[in-house]
Amino acid sequence: MHVRGGEQGGMGTQDGLRALQLARLQTTVARAYAHNAHYRKAFDALGIKPEDIQTLEDLASLPFTAKADLRANYPFGFFCEPMDNIVRIHASSGTTGKPTVVGYTRQDIEIWAALVKRSIEVAGGRPGMKVHVAYGYGLFTGGLGAHYGAEALGCAVIPMSGGQTEKQVQLIMDFEPDIIMVTPSYMLTILDEFRRQNIDPRKTSLKIGIFGAEPWTDAMRTEIETAFGIDAVDIYGLSEVMGPGVASEGAAHKDGPTIWEDHFYPEIIDPVTGAVLPDGEVGELVFTSLSKQAMPIIRYRTRDLTKLLPGTLDGELAAMRRMGRIFGRSDDMMIIRGVNVFPTQIEELIFRCPALAPHFVIELTRPERMDEMKILVETRADATQDNVMQESQTILAGLVKAMIGVTAAVEVVMPGSIARSIGKVQRIRDLRK
Repeated sequence: MHVRGGEQGGMGTQDGLRALQLARLQTTVARAYAHNAHYRKAFDALGIKPEDIQTLEDLASLPFTAKADLRANYPFGFFCEPMDNIVRIHASSGTTGKPTVVGYTRQDIEIWAALVKRSIEVAGGRPGMKVHVAYGYGLFTGGLGAHYGAEALGCAVIPMSGGQTEKQVQLIMDFEPDIIMVTPSYMLTILDEFRRQNIDPRKTSLKIGIFGAEPWTDAMRTEIETAFGIDAVDIYGLSEVMGPGVASEGAAHKDGPTIWEDHFYPEIIDPVTGAVLPDGEVGELVFTSLSKQAMPIIRYRTRDLTKLLPGTLDGELAAMRRMGRIFGRSDDMMIIRGVNVFPTQIEELIFRCPALAPHFVIELTRPERMDEMKILVETRADATQDNVMQESQTILAGLVKAMIGVTAAVEVVMPGSIARSIGKVQRIRDLRK
């Protein structure tokens, strides 16, 4: 796929891309130092000046940025532009404290729209298609990010937002969209509603699903693709860096999202030591923005665990690296009796049990001195017989013990017992004191 160089900044070769990245990095660092008190103080503490950044490798000398830093400067302490130049403000949900706040200039919004446009295009989207957006609108970046990108591509947007699952099905059937953009877990909830209404999900007009905002497995991809007869691709982003469209997967390969490296520089670090790891090794993903005006971000620790891989797209995008599928977050990792456990590992094992549905929650308790893990998982609608549910319970418990190495209690429950999420799914219920 060929993409015009002017829109993307011009980086036909890897050397050209690296030169563009360095120039943009130097501008970003200078902007942050001049206009952000947090960064200026952090740089000064290390004796670093913007002019010290002479190569991309010099980025490793700069301090990390964490979510706690953004919260400590709530609400607008990270902005590098006066409020007169800010045209949009987004924020995280703030469920664990003050929300993280992100600002955008007009140029930031235009670049964001262009990158989501690029993401939809590599997924197979084309001008004239209809896009059903079921990401939440509002302070969450998902809905408006997808909306502006689809409009930039020349698509007709159906701004449904999240929730009202019965109406989601109605509008998909009546408006006949080509593309749906939504979290993968909520797509499964929509699938349940199709089946509840006895509507064959393969009879819809949908051709492409662009799913993000949470980690998901290849098993979930297969479930969605098989049920709807669509191509399911992964889009990656996070509000602190921009929103959706930091990276996206191509429908031709489905081998991990390509990072739009002309606007975001990725690193993989050891989550414990902070040391930069070579491409191909698993660690924590770190991003530095290269073109943001309102709120440049330097070495932001995403907590997502993945690895960097060679690029697979064609044309001017070929020099950009991919990120492997995220298998978990360092802050979602459960340590159960010395064993590291991620929700995605449990999800993969659930998909190995034909009678179980991909709706589950993990409860952590500490009744005495030891942590205990319990998996509550729904059975499928055609597998509600007591003996089938009991057998599935035994099978899943055995798989968890054999494949992960921990003993977990498993409770198989009736369909609809697990609360559904219309946004990012919450898999862990920590009941420990």
